[in-house]
Amino acid sequence: MNWKLFWSSFAFLILSTLLFFYFFFPYNEIKFYSEEEVFNFTLPTYNSEMQFYPNMRYPGKEISYKISDECTLKKKNDMEFAFDIIENLTVLEFYPVFVNEEISVNCNERDIVEGGIFIAGEGGPTKVVRGEKFNVILKGDILLIRDSQCEKPNIAIHELLHALGFAHSLNKHNVMYNVTSCNQKIGEDIPKLINDLYSYPSYSDLSFTEAHANIKGRYLNLNMTIKNLGLKSSERAEIEIYTNDNLIKKVDLGPVNIGEGKIITLENIWTSSLKIEQIILIINSDFEELEKENNKITLKIKNEKN
Repeated sequence: MNWKLFWSSFAFLILSTLLFFYFFFPYNEIKFYSEEEVFNFTLPTYNSEMQFYPNMRYPGKEISYKISDECTLKKKNDMEFAFDIIENLTVLEFYPVFVNEEISVNCNERDIVEGGIFIAGEGGPTKVVRGEKFNVILKGDILLIRDSQCEKPNIAIHELLHALGFAHSLNKHNVMYNVTSCNQKIGEDIPKLINDLYSYPSYSDLSFTEAHANIKGRYLNLNMTIKNLGLKSSERAEIEIYTNDNLIKKVDLGPVNIGEGKIITLENIWTSSLKIEQIILIINSDFEELEKENNKITLKIKNEKN
């Protein structure tokens, strides 16, 4: 028997077995976490008391409406006049539709009294998606209760601005004061805020809000949360996963609605890299977004001393 050949073959078998376990079976765990990243997208700082929530706006600057057939001709005319006034002062455009309107205008002939004061109208957002950048109004309602006796339709203007997200003003000369009078005016700060908010295009904005990973042996386990922080639902996108600079997997993200997100968990992704220093996640989209820099996140090895 050739013992030299036997021991060489035996050593080769042992080495091959060890390499097999080294490459294919977990032997330790390395954890990866994202560091806090700062992106360029910022919104101007406004008086937070002007609106019900900060940065309230509709998805687009063209806003649909429907006036109920139950409204009197006087109230219909007042409402149309109010739309025209806000259009002339801002970048907004209002257009009538028969169904699926963004602003619903209804009328009520009954007197409503609150705190000893006759209520002339009511209005405000009724469906809002709260996001990181904007509080997006998807639906607003206006109720015109009493006819305006003013030259300008201050009641309709007041309620329309409520539907656009504006709260009451403490200035009794401002049209947003809680008691309406004919000498009230639209403050310059209201059109300015509207124009500033609607200067941002109606794009979606996909962003990683959380991600962490661990590697056991040669297998990557990954958990990530992607959210749409923008002003419209996104189209289909794809997530690319890199270890160091090597692309190891692509994942179909699909569309994401305004203000909604998706949690994606992946397990046992094979990676051939012997030493992984970072994991890079990229949202690959071929459509316009408010910001592209938040489409990438880098995970690095966690320092256990921190």
